[in-house]
Amino acid sequence: MVQFPKIIQGGLGVGVSNWRLAQAVSKLGQLGVVSGTAIDQVLVRRLADGDIGGYMRRGLDAFPVPDVAKRIWQEYFVPEGKPSDAPYPTTLMHQRNEPRKLIELLMVSNFVEVFLAKQGHLNAVGVNFLEKVQLPHLASIYGAMLAGVGYVLMGAGIPLHIPGVIDNFAAGKPAEYKLAVAGAAPGQDTQMRFDPRDYFDGPLPTLERPRFLAIVSSNTLATTMLRRASGRVDGLVIESPTAGGHNAPPRGKLQLNVVGEPIYGDRDKVNIADLRELGVPFWLAGGYGNAAKLKEAVDLGAAGIQVGTAFAFSEESGMSPDLKATLLRQAVTGSGQVFTDPLASPTGFPFKVAQLQGSYSDPVVAAERKRVCDLGYLREPYSMEGEKIGYRCAAEPVATYVAKGGKIEDTVGRKCLCNALMANIGLAQIRSNDRIEPPLVTVGDDLNTVADFLTPGRESYTAADVVKSLLSRLELPSKGMSEVNIAHLGVLAAI
Repeated sequence: MVQFPKIIQGGLGVGVSNWRLAQAVSKLGQLGVVSGTAIDQVLVRRLADGDIGGYMRRGLDAFPVPDVAKRIWQEYFVPEGKPSDAPYPTTLMHQRNEPRKLIELLMVSNFVEVFLAKQGHLNAVGVNFLEKVQLPHLASIYGAMLAGVGYVLMGAGIPLHIPGVIDNFAAGKPAEYKLAVAGAAPGQDTQMRFDPRDYFDGPLPTLERPRFLAIVSSNTLATTMLRRASGRVDGLVIESPTAGGHNAPPRGKLQLNVVGEPIYGDRDKVNIADLRELGVPFWLAGGYGNAAKLKEAVDLGAAGIQVGTAFAFSEESGMSPDLKATLLRQAVTGSGQVFTDPLASPTGFPFKVAQLQGSYSDPVVAAERKRVCDLGYLREPYSMEGEKIGYRCAAEPVATYVAKGGKIEDTVGRKCLCNALMANIGLAQIRSNDRIEPPLVTVGDDLNTVADFLTPGRESYTAADVVKSLLSRLELPSKGMSEVNIAHLGVLAAI
């Protein structure tokens, strides 16, 4: 019988759920998850900073096509790190028909992150992607599978095509993915294709099929995934609107409360009894980051919970230490504030933002930032004349967006999440006149509850502290996390 984890550590955005955090959680018998979103840029910038600790080199050395890893190392590694006032190198933005070097970078970066998270234990590690960020999907998933990823989790959309992609890769076959293109003509070719044989001279490595968990927000979407997905869906993560990051829009006509946040009603509530009838394991997410809520979830028939915010502020997470410390101090005093911004994300999904002076959430900082789009993960593909595909982002320069057929009203309030999320993890791009991209921290509504993980006299806590606290009200089965693991939570987290 499969022993599913009681705790899934959430995806947490670009680089916050890094290999260190995922490794720490998986060592404890739960599911550590790395974020695959923009991980190619994260690898490039880590190498430009001199590969502190040598971990990227260790992952690159393990990649099964040494020549590819060597080229990436030679192109991006800067001995001793780049000067602090020098900008990070840039790569071309992703598109439907990618240059080979970008596909290789996607494969390698996902491989490295998963490989490092798997070191030092024999437990499963997961990878999280956003359905909305479609262009990197195929090469990213294959790279993670090369490293032996145990779970693939995907939300921020309806990932119907992903199970079939995973099935094909596990069978050593090419995979296709239908790109969502605004205004595509009937019959227009919008397929993305990836054939692993194009990147290996000899026989393909044998790959295990990871379990696929769809992150959804309603019973309807849960049923849709199980009935219509292109392959097996192994489980569901049911995410409520209180979770951090992108939230599903409210069902029905959008209404805002007095401070401008989307209003969620009865139609947005999930029926747990109906979920149990679907016959697959499910985890509850959004406001479940404490021991009482884990016990409640299990008592309701869930396999467990997914927790994001609590792990985002642990010592192992990739969030910049100064941001982490500032928000933790706010949590201790109960003064932390989170705003569900209906406009910030270029995707149109509501996006939860911690209110922090000096960050992109500060209206003065937002007004002063010059619009630029040079990472492009959230760009929308759109159909051009002659069945060509163009790309636009509501957070790019307004004139540019409008020239591409975008509506000027769609640019109001939009923020460059791509650059902001890189800044969150200490990898902010440096612009002309020494301007530095501002951060924009996304966390769940339960931000202030993270103070509960601090013991008296301490200003920080570890992933092990979170796991131990969450499990404290459960009677663990003999085949779950062993008593030895429980007794050595702190020791394992330090390895």
